[in-house]
Amino acid sequence: MPRLKFNISGEYIELHNLLKVTGIVGSGGAGKALVAEGEVRVDGKIELRKTAKLRPGQIVRSGDVEIRVLAPSAAPAPAPAPGKPSRAANTKAV
Repeated sequence: MPRLKFNISGEYIELHNLLKVTGIVGSGGAGKALVAEGEVRVDGKIELRKTAKLRPGQIVRSGDVEIRVLAPSAAPAPAPAPGKPSRAANTKAV
């Protein structure tokens, strides 16, 4: 089972967005559809709320993938080069 860790950047992340940014689905809409089909579990229970607010310590499972939601990392992200957008990676395979 692939296990991922995801450091949120704020207080929470919505479920469909977590599925998108971790690459489980290709878009937020696909994430919403996956949740609506009952294919996502949060802390062991089927979650049907597409915009459920996930906070550090929660575990999300879809298919054979497990994602641990972690608190924001203590180290600040490096500043982007002038004129270039920041694309900090928050996902790590375990």
